[in-house]
Parts: sequence; C-alpha cells; structure tokens
Amino acid sequence: MFLQASFIGYSLGDRMWNFAVAVFLVGLYGNSLLLTAVYGLVVAGSVLLLGAIIGDWVDKNPRLKVAQTSLVVQNFSVILCGILLMVVFQFKEQIAELYNGWILTCCYILVISIANIANLASTAMAITIQRDWVVVVAGQDSSKLADMNATVRIIDQLTNILAPMLVGQIMSFGSNFIGCGFIAGWNLCSMCLEYGLLWKVYQKTPALALKAGKKEDDQELKQLNFPKELENGKGTVEGSQLMNEMAVVKADSPKKTSCCYQITEPLRTIRDGWVAYYNQSIFFAGMSLSFLYMTVLGFDCITTGYAYTQGLNGSVLSLLMGASAVSGICGTVAFTWVRKKCGLIRTGFISGVVQLSCLVLCVASVFAPGSPFDLSISPFQDIYSHLIGDSGNLPEADHPASMLNIDGLLVNGSTALPAEELPPLQSYLSVSLLFAGVIAARIGLWSFDLTVTQLIQENVIESERGVINGVQNSMNYLLDLLHFIMVILAPNPEAFGLLVILSVSFVAMGHIMYFRFAFKSLGRRLFLCCSPEQKAQALPDSPSSLPTTV
Repeated sequence: MFLQASFIGYSLGDRMWNFAVAVFLVGLYGNSLLLTAVYGLVVAGSVLLLGAIIGDWVDKNPRLKVAQTSLVVQNFSVILCGILLMVVFQFKEQIAELYNGWILTCCYILVISIANIANLASTAMAITIQRDWVVVVAGQDSSKLADMNATVRIIDQLTNILAPMLVGQIMSFGSNFIGCGFIAGWNLCSMCLEYGLLWKVYQKTPALALKAGKKEDDQELKQLNFPKELENGKGTVEGSQLMNEMAVVKADSPKKTSCCYQITEPLRTIRDGWVAYYNQSIFFAGMSLSFLYMTVLGFDCITTGYAYTQGLNGSVLSLLMGASAVSGICGTVAFTWVRKKCGLIRTGFISGVVQLSCLVLCVASVFAPGSPFDLSISPFQDIYSHLIGDSGNLPEADHPASMLNIDGLLVNGSTALPAEELPPLQSYLSVSLLFAGVIAARIGLWSFDLTVTQLIQENVIESERGVINGVQNSMNYLLDLLHFIMVILAPNPEAFGLLVILSVSFVAMGHIMYFRFAFKSLGRRLFLCCSPEQKAQALPDSPSSLPTTV
C-alpha cells in the first residue's frame, strides 16, 4: 500500500512536469516548437546513450540509496527548472537585451539541461521502483507481482489523464508563471511525502536491504524453458520462477586505476550492458516491445495533429483520449485475468493477436472514403522543396498543417483557425476507422506491455535487473526516435497513410519476434488455452508452492 501511494505522488508530479515543460518551452520561444523539438531530441538521445550506465548504477548501489538519490535529484531539478522558468517568464524582455540575447540563449540551454537531468533521474527512479522493488516486495508470488504491476499501470493511466487536466487548468486561468510556481511547490511537498513512504516500505520489507552481487558465469540460471526436463516429464513445465535468490559474489579483481581505464569505463559499461541484454533468454520478448514504439498510432502530438487536419475539434479529441485511457485500463484488468487462466507467455501471445486484429481497422482507414492518402504526391516532396528553397509549388493541404496538439493544447506557429471554421470533410469514415482501431488496440497493447515487463522482472537475475531494464529503455527510445524521423521525412497529411502502414508493419514484426520467443519456450503447448500444468497449479496438493509464470 505504501509503495502504491508513493508511486501516485511520483507519477502525478512526473506527468504534470512532462506535460507542462513542453508547453513552457513553446511559450518561451514565441510559440515556436523549436525548443520543444530540441528538448525531445536531447531527452531521447540521453536515455539512448546512458540507459545502460543508469541501470548499472542502480545495480551497484544499495536500493534505498538509489531510490533516495533519484527522488531528490529529480525533484530538486524540477524545482530549480521551475524557478528558472519563472524568472525568464517574468523578466524575459530585460534578459533579452543583455549581451545581444546571449544570456537568454544560455537560459534556454540551462532549462533544457536541467530538465534532461530530471528525466534521467526519473528513469533511474522508474527502474529501481517498478522493475526491482516491486519484485522484492512481491516475494516469490507471481500472482501478487502481476497484481502490483497492473495496479501501477492503472495509476499511471489515471495520472496521465488527471495531471495534464490539473496543470492545464491552472495555466489557463492563471499564467505560465503561476504554472511554474505550482509545479515547483508540488514537487517540493511531494518529495517529502514520497521520501517518507519509501522509507516506510524499506522498513517493512527486510529483503530490500539484501542485494545480490554478480553471479559466477558457470552458475546455473533459471531459464524460461527446460527442454530436457520437459522431455522427461520432470521439473516445472510452465516457465521460470522469480529469480530473487542471493547470488554468489565474485571475488573482486584487482582494480585498474590508470587514467585511460577510467576514461573508457563508461564505454565498457555500455558495451557490457548491451551484450548482457542480447544474452538474456527474454531478448526477443524485449525487442518485440521496443518495436511497438515505432508507430504513429498513439495519442501523441503526431496523431492528434493529423486529427485536426481532418476536421476533428478539441472536444471530440478529448473524448477520444478519455476513451483511449479507459481502453488501456481495460487491457490492464484483462491482463491479470488472462494470466491466471492461460499463463504469462500465452497472455502475451493473445494480447498480440488482439492488438494486430484491431490495427486492421487502421489499415482499412487508409483506403476508406475521406482519407487524404494520395500516392501521386511524393511523401518527400515537402521536405525536398524546403531544402532546395522552392516552396511555391508545394501542394497545399486542405487544413492548416502547422498546427500541433501537445496533450490537448493547440499550438500554432502563426495564427490557428478555430476548429469550427475548418472546411468539413466529405466523409469522416476514414478518421473514424483510424481512431476506432487505435483505441481498441490499446487493450492488447497494455496487456502485452505488462506481459513483457513481468517476463523481464522474473527472468533477469537480481544483479542485472538495473542494466537490463536500462538497455530496454534505450531500445524503446531508439525506436521512438526512428518514428519521429519517419514523420519528419514524410510530414504532409497525404503521406500519413504510408506512416500508418509502416507502423502496423513494425508492430507485426514485433509480435512475430514475440511469437518466436513464446514458441521456443512452450512449443505447441502455446496454442493450448490452458495446459494441464496450469490446471494442476490450482490443486491444493500441488508439490510446488510457487505459481507458474507461463
């Protein structure tokens, strides 16, 4: 209970800041998206490069120290950034006149840098709490771990709705200055509360004080499948158990203190982290989750911006976002039920089938009446025309393509037309099919996400949880970056149909990789709704006291 309460405070503050910082940067630079784009690139690049190092730091330090340090650094960074933004908003004109505007430019750089530090600390906090603490608190109870993961995800979904609404109302009725002050004050109070709750959890769970070291290379690791035991009818059939037993600590090798060795140590950490990730039994499961980030079929600024060009107004979009959140919560609840009935690995397979089936509607929307999809217009014509300086022959969109929606707030580089004044489309069938597919697919998406998350929790040794999850975050950000690059290369609405098809293709490739992993683990038993071993789990005289995870 204390852990969930701590996560509510963390998630609410984190969601408010992530929403507000994008809006602040837009307002700071004269309603331009330049600073927001730079911030997004810096954040993604930092996690991509430093994910393994952050995870390695989580592994090598005591749990309480990691949680407390991450919490303090994150909140103090947000507070400092909020104060700096308040100063800039209040005295922007005076600062701009100093040294030909260089002081203001330095303020921009400082804001983005501090905000990036806050994001890196948030990444470390997420790894240590959601990927390590919950596993230890759950003990060896796989069902309890699944319930805790589902609860955390529901909290995350609800705060993703409530946080932007809260801070958005404050900024609408007040100002950016007041919004900065509110978020800074919230993080100060939240930090103290979260600190106390984490300390309470640490005291109530003695196992958190014990942390495994590195295992010997020749020590037997628990794997998802044991082919020899299965052939002989021995051992656990339904996958691995939770891996939280204490490891054998390696003898410390003589430390090399040369300058060159110390300089290259971060590079070796990154290399070792990626190699360890590749050698995991759940490698293809983790890769399958990363491939799902290469998509425009989500409620981000790209999809909502496209919706505005198709004539949907803000009120309709807000309802669609609410429906999407409800769909995600349904997927979270469905995960716990299906896992109990069919096992963990089968749940991932079923979730993938559900998601792909729903995304068929998105592919159909590309060719439905009302779709702007037009192969006669090159998807690269817009960017090519800008590069050669000939913008006079650009095909004009029916609606303002410069508009961008950031989590519900409409931003425009010049003057945005009200949504009611947009010329009506001949048919809304295409955009209706698109959002119907996106909303329905979130049931399978979140169920699949929880499946892979628990597979990583249960099948990565304790001494490598941090670095493996750090590399997993890096992979997620890498594919997310690729999807933004894809949009930059083909930004016009006529090319959005191609982006939809490419997105569904990457999602399909991700689920094919998961199928390879699942079939290797279960073989033909993957297609059984409930195997005999899963049924035996519920028997009171079952020899195993631990629940199965497949």
